[in-house]
Amino acid sequence: MNTSHKHTHDAGTTNALGPLMRYWRAQRGKSQFDLSLDTGISQRHISFIESGRSNPSREVLIDIALALEVPLRERNALLQAAGFAPIYTESPLEALEMQGLRNAIERMLRHHDPFPAIVMDRYWNVLMTNEYAPRFFNCFFDTSKRDGPRNMLHLIFDPKGMRPFVSDWERTSRSLIRRVHHEAVGSIIDEKTEELLQSLKAYSDVGDDEKTCASESYTPTTPVIPLSFVREGVVLNYFSLVTTVGTPQTISAQELRIECMFPADESTETKHLQMLGH
Repeated sequence: MNTSHKHTHDAGTTNALGPLMRYWRAQRGKSQFDLSLDTGISQRHISFIESGRSNPSREVLIDIALALEVPLRERNALLQAAGFAPIYTESPLEALEMQGLRNAIERMLRHHDPFPAIVMDRYWNVLMTNEYAPRFFNCFFDTSKRDGPRNMLHLIFDPKGMRPFVSDWERTSRSLIRRVHHEAVGSIIDEKTEELLQSLKAYSDVGDDEKTCASESYTPTTPVIPLSFVREGVVLNYFSLVTTVGTPQTISAQELRIECMFPADESTETKHLQMLGH
């Protein structure tokens, strides 16, 4: 019985864990030797783990995941591939264990008034906003009449949303597509992120040549890339600061993004305050 069980576990490790480890090493550009130096685990042992000849302990696997900067969600997948139970939880913001973090986020949102602040998950789905975010977007169109998903990128790309009010659409759409790539959790485009990208490119007049997008060269004239909107013939220039949770211990905490919009110039700040009656 014991021999049979061990054989099954070895087969699972060979079929699942090895390819996963090789995938993450490739993503981080690390050889087995590099990984050995980073973790203190012998290259021979790493090779045996990847080939299925050896089963790592949970502690060894976590050390490897840390060295490869594997996101917590995908770290669970590594653990399960090795036959261990997942250890990182995914709790909604409303959960009791998230109360301290939720209170801190709510405080951040309040302090950012009267400018828009939005809390999103890793796929840009809106989880929370401050009071002024919906008020800002309602200055352009009636958000209650939009049937699209509660997703920040779809809000910008949707012709029934903010799209008609975006200045320099071609540059902006390319910039946002780049942001999806650059700001992906763990710098990895997973299946759901790829689905998001494809759904954005399904809108009309969206550049879909990723090579061109990635190789675009330009001389920056400002320290940030503005997101500009046109309202009643007046251009309003904003830029974003994105906050993430330091040393997160849960999947939900790691994947939270708090995006705060700021006026990029004094003229926009004055017009913004007038527009929202602040």
